[in-house]
Amino acid sequence: MKSTRSAQAELFITRAWQQRGWLAWLLWPLSLVFGAVAASRRMSFALGLRRVERVGVPVVVVGNVTVGGTGKTPTVIALAHALREAGWTPGIVSRGYGAKVAEPVDVHTGSSAADVGDEPLLIRRRSAAPVVVHPDRVRAARTLREAHPEVDVIISDDGLQHYRLGRDAEIVVFDHRLGGNGFLLPAGPLREPLSRKRDATLVNNPYDRALPPWPQTFALTLAPGDAWNVANPALRRPLSQFAHSRVLASAGIGAPERFFATLRAQGITPSTRALPDHYRFDSNPFGDDDVDAVLITEKDAVKCTAWRDDRLWAVPVEAVLNPRLIALVVEKLRGRTPA
Repeated sequence: MKSTRSAQAELFITRAWQQRGWLAWLLWPLSLVFGAVAASRRMSFALGLRRVERVGVPVVVVGNVTVGGTGKTPTVIALAHALREAGWTPGIVSRGYGAKVAEPVDVHTGSSAADVGDEPLLIRRRSAAPVVVHPDRVRAARTLREAHPEVDVIISDDGLQHYRLGRDAEIVVFDHRLGGNGFLLPAGPLREPLSRKRDATLVNNPYDRALPPWPQTFALTLAPGDAWNVANPALRRPLSQFAHSRVLASAGIGAPERFFATLRAQGITPSTRALPDHYRFDSNPFGDDDVDAVLITEKDAVKCTAWRDDRLWAVPVEAVLNPRLIALVVEKLRGRTPA
């Protein structure tokens, strides 16, 4: 099965990036080339050889210095809610990964994930904030401002390396893997060195390991909510009700084991199936599974619309942000440094 082979390849690479084994050292010379190219690009913006463009309102970038999912999507959603509670009117821009976007697209709750991307659609539905997708974050931000003039702060979902977009605050999100073996691509998972400057670091760690001793580093907690039935979203069940059922847990996200660990922490003992990140779900991959329920992520659920399976339940997660992180971001946006 193609999806199984892809997931196995992703798992192999992810594991290889956690240690400095033979593959990492074999690819290490290429990582030097990658690092030199990335550094020269950063320097071109720092020296003014390439123009950084402001979009007229403050911008917060939530991104990665590593490859793969770390928990950015729930962080963006939670940050949008927190900024709204602080008196701001947030809007969100995103690349729209997996979608073919020729022009900036204003995402609606009824949009198709194939047209706008799975993460932007989920963000739009969960954050109640306007979302515009386009690979060029500056174009997306300007389109967002034109379509929604009430927006007075923009959150960029990813785009940390999109240096042309001027920003006022940067939040870098890691999961328990942190920087892996510490090598840049392709020898390791790093897009930029771990020493890259940022305003705050979030670590999404379901295994309760100690936080690294980096400045302005906060724990990111993802709290699961009641599961909802994908075929009948009004139907909801506490996760505890799945504890004694035959459950298959499946996830097409960057780190599926985090999702499985979340379910185990709720007393569920599922069989598990990792799918490639951004798996399309054009057809039902669970049709032959003899189980009572299939638990998936909300990111996957927005794509399961072409077919129906009453066993399919989506598990929402809510990011819990440290109040000190929210205060730091708000003060950055106001142009002051918190005490």
